[in-house]
Amino acid sequence: MNRSRVAMFAALLALVLSALWSGGPWEASASAAPASAPPFLPTPPLGPPRETVFYGHAKSLARRSGHWELRVDPALFLSGLAAQRAAVEDGVIAPGEAVPNDYYTRDDSHRLLTFRVAPRAHVTVMTAGPKATTITVPELARALAGKRTPHRLWEPQAGYWIRVAGDTVRGMDQQYTP
Repeated sequence: MNRSRVAMFAALLALVLSALWSGGPWEASASAAPASAPPFLPTPPLGPPRETVFYGHAKSLARRSGHWELRVDPALFLSGLAAQRAAVEDGVIAPGEAVPNDYYTRDDSHRLLTFRVAPRAHVTVMTAGPKATTITVPELARALAGKRTPHRLWEPQAGYWIRVAGDTVRGMDQQYTP
């Protein structure tokens, strides 16, 4: 390799490393990340994905020590072959039967997980119609507590698709289930 290529490679490497060290294009705002967050988070295959999406039933959402905390019962929302086989294994349907509405929710343990919730997390719930409606985190907290809210939930017990980055919920979308 000639000197100009080595110099160009070294400059490119320094640029990439400095971008990664500062958090790069994925860096969250100072208000969204805890002060103890590391400056570099590896991505797959060297580390976990930056965001995880899972299905679960929100049990409570409350303010604790100045932040929102969600208690959620994670479950598997299955469809197609996976739903049919799981429902048969769980004794919900007989072999050869179809899964009603082509989905099955498997919730083995009912053990709750706790996550922080970003104050401005995007929350979508099902309201009368049914219709997808965006609400605030405090409104969801009131709804989960069984209190009156401006938007009455169509299915209060329906599960949510929950998007988590690290230990913080960034979004929740309620799943319509016929």
